[in-house]
Amino acid sequence: MHIKLVLEQLEQTYQVKFTYADDVLDQVFVVPTNELSTIDQYLEFLEAQTLVRFSKTTPPFIAIQQRNDLIKLCGFIKDYSDDGFLQGATIQIHNQATITNQDGYFELYLKPENQKTLKIDFLGYDTLTVAPDINENSACSTFYLNQKEEILEAIFLQNYLTKGIEKSVDGSFEIDFSDFGLVPGQIESDVLQTIQALPGIQSVDETVSNINIRGGTHDQNLITWDGIKMYQSGHFFGLISIFNPNITDHAQLIKNGTHARHGDGISGSILMRSQEKITKEFRLSAGLNLINADVFTDIPLGQRSSLQISGRKSLSQFIETTPTYTEYYQRIAQDTELESDQQSRTSDVSFDFYDTNLRWNYIISDKDRLRANFLLIANELIFTENATTISRKSSINQNSIAGGVWYQRNWNDNLTTEVQVYETDYSLRSINSNLLQRFRFLQKNIVSETGIKISGVKTLSKKLQLTSGYDFIETGITNLNDIDDPLYRDKKRRVLRNHAVYSQVGYTSGNGKTSANLGARYTYIPRLSFHRVEPRLSVNHKLNKQFTLEVLGEFKHQSTSQIINLQDDFLGIEKRRWILSNETDVPIIRSRQVSLGLQYDDKGWLVSGEGYSKKVTDITARSQNFKNQYKGFLATGAYTVNGLDFLINKRFRKLSSWMSYSLAKNTYDFDSFEIGDFSNNIDIRHTVTLGTSYSFKALKVSGGIKYNSGLPTTIINSDNIDENNSIDFSSPNAERLKNYLRLDLSATYDVMLGKRTKLHTGIALINLSNTQNEIDRYYELNSDQRPMPTSKYALGFTPNAVVRIIF
Repeated sequence: MHIKLVLEQLEQTYQVKFTYADDVLDQVFVVPTNELSTIDQYLEFLEAQTLVRFSKTTPPFIAIQQRNDLIKLCGFIKDYSDDGFLQGATIQIHNQATITNQDGYFELYLKPENQKTLKIDFLGYDTLTVAPDINENSACSTFYLNQKEEILEAIFLQNYLTKGIEKSVDGSFEIDFSDFGLVPGQIESDVLQTIQALPGIQSVDETVSNINIRGGTHDQNLITWDGIKMYQSGHFFGLISIFNPNITDHAQLIKNGTHARHGDGISGSILMRSQEKITKEFRLSAGLNLINADVFTDIPLGQRSSLQISGRKSLSQFIETTPTYTEYYQRIAQDTELESDQQSRTSDVSFDFYDTNLRWNYIISDKDRLRANFLLIANELIFTENATTISRKSSINQNSIAGGVWYQRNWNDNLTTEVQVYETDYSLRSINSNLLQRFRFLQKNIVSETGIKISGVKTLSKKLQLTSGYDFIETGITNLNDIDDPLYRDKKRRVLRNHAVYSQVGYTSGNGKTSANLGARYTYIPRLSFHRVEPRLSVNHKLNKQFTLEVLGEFKHQSTSQIINLQDDFLGIEKRRWILSNETDVPIIRSRQVSLGLQYDDKGWLVSGEGYSKKVTDITARSQNFKNQYKGFLATGAYTVNGLDFLINKRFRKLSSWMSYSLAKNTYDFDSFEIGDFSNNIDIRHTVTLGTSYSFKALKVSGGIKYNSGLPTTIINSDNIDENNSIDFSSPNAERLKNYLRLDLSATYDVMLGKRTKLHTGIALINLSNTQNEIDRYYELNSDQRPMPTSKYALGFTPNAVVRIIF
């Protein structure tokens, strides 16, 4: 209560009159009491709480003056990480308190007897308690606060390959893009490109929409952005990630030993997070590379809230060709209707993409946090064919829109709960207007998903932590095929509701050498009468200062997958469409995996080896993109991957060099096929990567070589067709394409243009040697009913450059 209110009550009760200058009492507050009986007792009580003295003059007047023996305490409060001033921090000593101004400055006047512990609090920062040295000649001090960090898992390997990549004790990889080095061929922090530098992760066709984690297909990966599941991952039909590097702050990659809170993703999980820090200062940046332009802004909304907005748009509508765009276009046009026979007609192609991201963070109180996210993604390609008298337009649109709200409550030091609600929608639509045969073919693939997630984390003791929760997911998928001549329409929509409960216990030994997580996830899908309990395990034990042993294991399943109905689906540019399991011809996919790893880390040397075995069952043949004798077969089977990931990494202060080797045998098992056991379509037996990354002040340079054995392919026995008027194929996937080799270089350099303005520049050279890497070969019958080979090739020499202004 303000002291003036107390004084008014005393004047009425004891018939006295207080005299004072207004500024003496402007910021004076007291805790009133009803236990005193005389005016003298009240005056003594108020003096003990405040910095004023009461003097009785001529009755009934009592003068109030500020004490002249007070000692001034002043200072500045700053952020330890960026040296920025913190406005609104609370400073308290004894019963006196104040807050800092916009310059982080504060001052207090203390009684000599009240020079006790100083306590400094600020939202989102650790509380600082100090014993200040106060005397009449003391200068103003500067106090630094550290930001509170919510560490999901303990880190035991830092700067894995390059700065910003760390390995956690649960076996996952954490990537911090706010303090990131550089990987070969990349000039921006693209999550889906960066993770391919890690052993066991690759893309057989160099796209971010076909990432293979330990031999799995891309649809078997769980990809989330701030907890929202995403069904689209690439712009330019897979050559560029849809996730804007400016708004992605952290990413987590999980290959095995997944936490029980995560479902789906039988091959792996890629979990991206935007920045959780509340911005104190306005930030703005704008960038341009040879594919797109982008803008990013971070806006503080007071001391408790901030808003991030970012957007990107392709340059194709403004600049018709760049070296990067030309190479990208040639890459996606292979084996599509964009490369159709053009002898009797001409064609025009226009392509555009954009994305918009929004993230709002709000610290409601010291215990409550709120976050809202929104994401909009669009790709459009228009293909116009012109003949002598007619013109027809074909198009393909690929779009995603997603949004979610997340709320966290810290009830006390031992209990935290979270609630998230999200909606994610994906749409793929194409119109194929055939100029010569004069028909229109409309196709759609639409996914709509609503999710509600509730979880709680309870610290049971210094050694034990319990995480439990419930997920409800409703997924609806629609597929449409519509032909106008002859008239044909096939539309199917299916909805599944998924209920899951989970619990996981985390254990850390007293000496910190052992960390273990043991959990289970129970899933129930009413429509399919599906029940499944899936255990999860991760154990990390430090044998001594250098050696660490790791054991990981998991059971998982997923009810969404992608299939290929026709080779020319969606103009041949995007062939995969999402479907839901029905437990007849499309069963729920199940997986189980176990791995054993050993790491040596000492004096800058890291040597890591991890052996694993993974089996995935109930996959459909239509999901595997067969182009041989099994093309179009309706069959269910499995694949098994046994492999080893090996890494040697030498880390200096400014230089990191590495060599990784992956050995994997990936084989199919289809009982209904004539030859049931054969190499997986994406079986890459050997992969070797050499890389180095150097950082010195504003300069970052990285280079690397990637080599892997060729992909499996099926050859033909003869140029004639067999008795069924089909191509006479040899044994499936019995031969190999030529080995793959690619050299990448990249460099970035930052220049300060002023006190708060920075110029960021960079250049990347992909496939510097311009090696022609064949990534697919198959046979189809031509107009003369002769089998003709078709090959697809990876990117040739592709330069790119970036310029960014950061304010």
